[in-house]
Amino acid sequence: MPARVLIADDHKAMRRAIRNLLESSVEICGEAADGRQAVEQVRALHPDLIILDLDMPVMNGYLAATEIRQISPSTKIVFFSVLDGSAGARLFGAELFVPKSNGAKELLPAIQRLIAP
Repeated sequence: MPARVLIADDHKAMRRAIRNLLESSVEICGEAADGRQAVEQVRALHPDLIILDLDMPVMNGYLAATEIRQISPSTKIVFFSVLDGSAGARLFGAELFVPKSNGAKELLPAIQRLIAP
């Protein structure tokens, strides 16, 4: 059974690009356009993993990750952003950070490593 992945990014085109990149390897169970929606979607959908942008309206990715970690400790979090979130990834509960500039070649392998049994 493929891993269930939630995509949280405020840009629809980016969510679509991520979906296109991953959908043959994982189940995309939902999308969110801001941090608050991401938290609500985690509550409703119980994804195995969330791809979380850092710079989003309503609630940024750092605050969303903090809440997600509280409500769903087993959900893995990948920060995926143009902002450098590498230093804050572990601090805010993310398993790793992938820069959007390297997303096409790094995102899928990173997710596969995280969801491997």
